[in-house]
Amino acid sequence: MCAFAIILQYVLILLFCSFFLPVLHSYSPLCKLRNKFNFNGLHMEGDVVLGGLFKVHFSSVFPELSFTSEPNQPRCHGFDILGFRQAQTMAFAINEINKNSDLLPNVTLGYSLYDNCATLGIALRASLSLASGQEEQIILDETCVGSNPVLGIVGDSYSTFTIATSDVIGLFQLPIVSYYSTCPCLSDRKRFPSFFRTIPSDTFQVRAMIQILNHFSWTWVGLLVSDDDYGLHVARSFQSDLAQSGQGCLAYTEILPWGNDPTELRRIVNLIKTSTARVVIVFAHGIHMIHLMEEVVKQNVTGRQWMASEAWTASTVLHTPHLMPYLAGTLGIAIRRGEIPGLRDFLLQIRPDPNYNNSYGNSIVKQFWEYTFQCTFAPAAAGWVEAEGALCTGQEDLESAGTELLDMSELRPDYNVYKAVYALAYALDDMLRCVPGTGPFSGHSCASLQRMEPWQLVHYLQKVNFTTSFGDIVSFNENGDVLPIYDIMNWQWLPDGKTKVHGVGEVKRSHSKGEELTVDENKIFWNSEPKEPPRSVCSESCPPGTRMARKKGEPECCFDCVPCSDGEISNETGWCSCSIFLRHMLKMHGNNSLVSLDSMECTSCPEDYWSNARHDRCVPKRTEFLSFHEPLGICLTTTSLLGTFLCAVVLGIFIHHRSTPMVRANNSELSFLLLVSLKLCFLCSLLFIGRPRLWTCQLRHAGFGIIFVLCVSCILVKTMVVLAVFKASKPGGGAVLKWFGAMQQRGTVLVLTSVQAVICTAWLVTSSPTPHKNTLYHNDKIVYECVVGSTVGFAVLLGYIGLLAILSFLLAFLARNLPDNFNEAKLITFSMLIFCAVWGAFVPAYVNSPGKYADAVEVFAILASSFGLLVALFGPKCFIILLRPEQNTKKAIMGRAATKS
Repeated sequence: MCAFAIILQYVLILLFCSFFLPVLHSYSPLCKLRNKFNFNGLHMEGDVVLGGLFKVHFSSVFPELSFTSEPNQPRCHGFDILGFRQAQTMAFAINEINKNSDLLPNVTLGYSLYDNCATLGIALRASLSLASGQEEQIILDETCVGSNPVLGIVGDSYSTFTIATSDVIGLFQLPIVSYYSTCPCLSDRKRFPSFFRTIPSDTFQVRAMIQILNHFSWTWVGLLVSDDDYGLHVARSFQSDLAQSGQGCLAYTEILPWGNDPTELRRIVNLIKTSTARVVIVFAHGIHMIHLMEEVVKQNVTGRQWMASEAWTASTVLHTPHLMPYLAGTLGIAIRRGEIPGLRDFLLQIRPDPNYNNSYGNSIVKQFWEYTFQCTFAPAAAGWVEAEGALCTGQEDLESAGTELLDMSELRPDYNVYKAVYALAYALDDMLRCVPGTGPFSGHSCASLQRMEPWQLVHYLQKVNFTTSFGDIVSFNENGDVLPIYDIMNWQWLPDGKTKVHGVGEVKRSHSKGEELTVDENKIFWNSEPKEPPRSVCSESCPPGTRMARKKGEPECCFDCVPCSDGEISNETGWCSCSIFLRHMLKMHGNNSLVSLDSMECTSCPEDYWSNARHDRCVPKRTEFLSFHEPLGICLTTTSLLGTFLCAVVLGIFIHHRSTPMVRANNSELSFLLLVSLKLCFLCSLLFIGRPRLWTCQLRHAGFGIIFVLCVSCILVKTMVVLAVFKASKPGGGAVLKWFGAMQQRGTVLVLTSVQAVICTAWLVTSSPTPHKNTLYHNDKIVYECVVGSTVGFAVLLGYIGLLAILSFLLAFLARNLPDNFNEAKLITFSMLIFCAVWGAFVPAYVNSPGKYADAVEVFAILASSFGLLVALFGPKCFIILLRPEQNTKKAIMGRAATKS
């Protein structure tokens, strides 16, 4: 594009030099144009002349060039009423300004308007003529006789024409204010430093179109563009903005050919027909749509929602009965509609210029008149009169002609022309009001009417700011663009067969609120059954509980729906009923993201939550711990309370029979202490049931360790006392008993228990057991458990209990055959055997039991060992005390011993 632009500039400069620079004769002070072009135009003299370029004809025909005679001028065909009205709007605006005493007082504006005939070559020639003037002969003396070239140009209607014109005219810093060129490339201030426009750039139009797509949830669309700068730049901008927005994909992008190319059009329409995209966006001109829709009718492509760019939204040539079954319901972006008071009266005063044969005269009025009244001015062409053709008089009644020229309901490009003329006028007015010595130019100078330069007007045009009679503010940003605003139009097919282009909303940008889209859906006519917006998606939105999986090689809007994995959710309406809490939890974890509506991935639930069966909500995870309410917990609790009750019963029996020989034998005080410790053993098992808390985690292990050491210490001391008494019964052994008096026994139990208390204290201080939420066992379940903190501390605690138990077992085993009157050793041996067996089996069972079952194993070990000690040590004694009272005498006990001996 850059290389093309440079080449184009050189070609245009050569054209300028070849045709418009005067040929200087050796001895003549005259400059004479080498050639002159007969443009269709409209002109009025003035102190300052403004130029205009308008599309008054749809096409042109160039003559064949044989170069054996002077080439003929190109001829224009297909009169465009709307283009003519735009040119007349400029003439009206200048006449209105000349009548305004507050704007440009004592200065008369003139105009020189040309028809570009929708042809680039003619548009270039016209723009160069405006820049240099059309005088055939200029006298080269001090007065420089000749008409002034224009000070500014309003135009052109095509972006391509404006780009070419601005590339050349911009070299002379001549300001150009376009009313219809929307190419974003024209906002490049380095390339187009003197270009301005009163129509928004396509950059905004593209964003407006994407906003409409998003409003109706259309994510799968086709794009057709014209084969010119307007269409090609829009295609690049649309693809880029749509990709950045992430709100849709293009099913196809096609370039519409200039002219009627049946083969290419047939291919494009067939693509539209076979595509799953139901929305077709067209950035092109009315002429492109005429050719395209002819092929659409041939192939009978229905069920498509057409979206029109501003270039053809208001094109009435498409409002025909055979096209409306296909185009009805079209949504389009339209230039801001305005009102121009007095324009209709001005147009009614149009009359052909008597000098219409003058090529520099008002020829387009004559052409309009002949087109409107289907007549011709004399002299008529050969055969016209014979064919009963009418001759124009110039006095025909324009108001009764029913021409579209007088329709003031849809003044859109015309309103932009009106604003462009006033922008130039206000800039010129500001420039002429400059006070010498305070001007913006070198030396604080000001421009003057006699010696003003076009570049000086550019300075003031950049700062212009005024409000139209319709209430719109006109000002330009640093790129020469106006504050954008578009109307959203809908093609409504009325019951009588007529078509009405009706406004249904607007999209605009404001300094305070940014870009705003307003659509009244109740006013929209939908050309489908039911009467509602069509669906246009490549793949339907994934239902809750699934995620999108991109299809290989296809746009991101085309996807399959894959179920979410366990622990993940997707939900089109958001998170779940607990979303507020989840937001808070995510913020605590430094994650502020939430589930997007059509996320490429499912979203994992927070730590304490899990997906439900449908994977559309995060629900709290099930919790697991050894509860008082579940069957296992109830059984263990009942067993614990039963053991406690039995200990209390045995203790009560021993207290009631405390004076009997069976109770008093082998230190009754230790028996009472042992019963109390067993009772505490049963009760401490309850600490392992219920949801773990910090205090229960700390107390359950410490209490278990200390109580069991107390219990085993009592048994150990009882065993040692049995051995001491037996040894004291032998000759010379009496001295041993002094080491096993009541005080020594209590002290031994206290010391042995204190050691365990020190171990527990050190463990709790250094690495205390704490409650823990374990999610490793089950993903959908939280297992509440107590972690021991320090494995070494727990091992030392258990090891110390085991050491005392083994020592008690060995001593009791050695004393098992002593005489019965001294001997509890057999009962102790059996009880310690049960104790060691239970706790020996506990270690592997505990290590391999997950979650609450580890607590259950520990409770079972506590209860089993406690019952073993209670039954083995106190069962036989209670049997004798309660059922064999005759044996609970000293004589009976001694007698049993004597019999055995």
